[in-house]
Amino acid sequence: MLCIAALGITLAGCGGAKLSTANEQMARGEYFDASKTYRKIYNKLTKREERPQRGEVAFRLGQCSEKLNQYARAAAAYQNAARYGYADSTLRLSIARMQHAEGKYAAAIKAYEEHLRYHPDDNDARNRLAGARMAAEKKGGTRYVVRQPKLFNTRRADYAPMYLSEPQEQMFFTSTSEKSAGTRKSEITGMKNGDVWVSIKNERGEWQRPQPVEGELNTELDEGIVSFTPDGQTMYLSKARREPNAPTGVEIYTSQRSEAKWSAPVKFEITADTLSSYGHPAVSPDGRWLYFASDMPGGSGGLDIWRVSLTERQGSLENLGEWINTPGNESFPYVRSDSLLYFASDGHPGYGGLDLFCARLMPSGGWQVTNLGKPINSAADDFGITFTQGENGFFSSNRGDGRGYDHIYSFELPDLKINIQGWVLDRDEEPVPNAVIRIVGNDGSNQKQMARADGSFSFPLQRGVSYVMLAGAKGYLNAKQEFTSDAGEEDATYDVDFILASITKPVVIDNIFYDFDRATLRPESKSALDEMVQVLRDNPNVTIEMASHTDRHGTDEYNINLSGRRARSVIDYLIESGISPDRLQSQGYGESRPKTITKKLAREYPQFKEGDVLDEEYILSLPEDQQEIADQINRRTEFQVLSIDYQMY
Repeated sequence: MLCIAALGITLAGCGGAKLSTANEQMARGEYFDASKTYRKIYNKLTKREERPQRGEVAFRLGQCSEKLNQYARAAAAYQNAARYGYADSTLRLSIARMQHAEGKYAAAIKAYEEHLRYHPDDNDARNRLAGARMAAEKKGGTRYVVRQPKLFNTRRADYAPMYLSEPQEQMFFTSTSEKSAGTRKSEITGMKNGDVWVSIKNERGEWQRPQPVEGELNTELDEGIVSFTPDGQTMYLSKARREPNAPTGVEIYTSQRSEAKWSAPVKFEITADTLSSYGHPAVSPDGRWLYFASDMPGGSGGLDIWRVSLTERQGSLENLGEWINTPGNESFPYVRSDSLLYFASDGHPGYGGLDLFCARLMPSGGWQVTNLGKPINSAADDFGITFTQGENGFFSSNRGDGRGYDHIYSFELPDLKINIQGWVLDRDEEPVPNAVIRIVGNDGSNQKQMARADGSFSFPLQRGVSYVMLAGAKGYLNAKQEFTSDAGEEDATYDVDFILASITKPVVIDNIFYDFDRATLRPESKSALDEMVQVLRDNPNVTIEMASHTDRHGTDEYNINLSGRRARSVIDYLIESGISPDRLQSQGYGESRPKTITKKLAREYPQFKEGDVLDEEYILSLPEDQQEIADQINRRTEFQVLSIDYQMY
């Protein structure tokens, strides 16, 4: 990436015989050799009167280290340049950028702000400052999982992965492995020049050890960063232009496939401009356009992303404009669809170095640019992305490598794990046998499941969907629940329980309260009454008897009358809420039907045993403080299902 990604650089010499060799190397883009020469000069400049010259050399060392992606070294060199009083309007900005790329966001923010005090109109610095602040606030985290697969990486630089075509069983990338063609080390990177390598899946879908592509494609020069036509027969690639005593340039070439071999590259002419560099080709999925990065005139500054038609070349050259391009560098385009473009940039607000961005074409014709966030992006350079099906694929990064070497990383977006779970129980909180739960979503989903033996159930859900759930079982009334799953990008589990009422025995309605010695319903009864209304709506073929019971105090006649009026009050509420009177009967039983202790009551009141009947004789045998509890249990309102075929015929 260091040669082909840089797309060349031209620097003026800074004078002085001691610097001439290093400056010439720098001007040719030979950053590795230049850095060694500058280092020798720097170490010899030890006298006090040589401090200004030492500051200048330190600045050049910083520039070389930056081009080699050695950001810690570059930051130290730039700071030395400042310490020795080197005067350059970009020095403070250079320090800020390197601190940003090291992940030292607080220091970078301070340095950007200092630079902007003297250069308030520097929009590039403002964008970088925004990125450093975003990173310092730890914003932009995503659910992507990033890994570094050992199979695709060597001890040198490996980068820019790209699939051949459907069914995506061959992945090409650029590698400076020691096994690459040629014997010479690059003056630019200190490594061998890049070659194009390929890994192929076997019949079990497993990636095999990468090999240099067969044919005449790879040479001693730098080849790599590839893209393919939809039919997989033509490769577009970047190739370095090396001429003696001239700046390194990059051009786009094509190669043709014949079975498993690739032909010698042929230059792809874009313009007659031979001074500019052209690289990072990306063919659109329909094969109509070639996107690429270039420093040619007419851009926004640095590297810009351009495109040219592959079907009607004449007059089709187009800069993607200020939505995409900034005064910084935009490179490594990847076209996923007509309206979805991915690219790397150090000009849009990011986490440091190059970040990966997604650009969506809007109906207005503009692009909406979004940083892909962490962990795909880091403080280092992140670039060269490619996708498989869905939100999975590979990209390149030099994160965590002090030498500045690039490596290939995989990324995947795990499916959201959204579930609903709960229990189907009866009013005694015992599992309901053979309960069936149905769940219907407004996305058209329809699921059905039988609860487990212990009454538990669980369903997978989709985020942001409204659901209606219905639970039922033989011998029980149906119960319904409604809810909407959260639209957030995170795993979630919802808990929903169903308490089913039996149709074979009376069911107590908890939390029904009356005024003392009267049949008037108190306001706090409304919630329980509304739940009863919903039960009747969820079970439209059911008729019920609503019964009220009193304790043992008072005469039989009085208690029968009071309980009857109380039952009637509940019936009146249900009718006012829209329940047909034909489905409702009221009955007052006074103290004639004392409550039998159930499992639930025995758990709640351990002084009683399951099966105890709370009649007057039993209650009088209890201690006085427990007698009032028994009387309270007897004072109850309950319903009994009378029929389950109302209006069914």
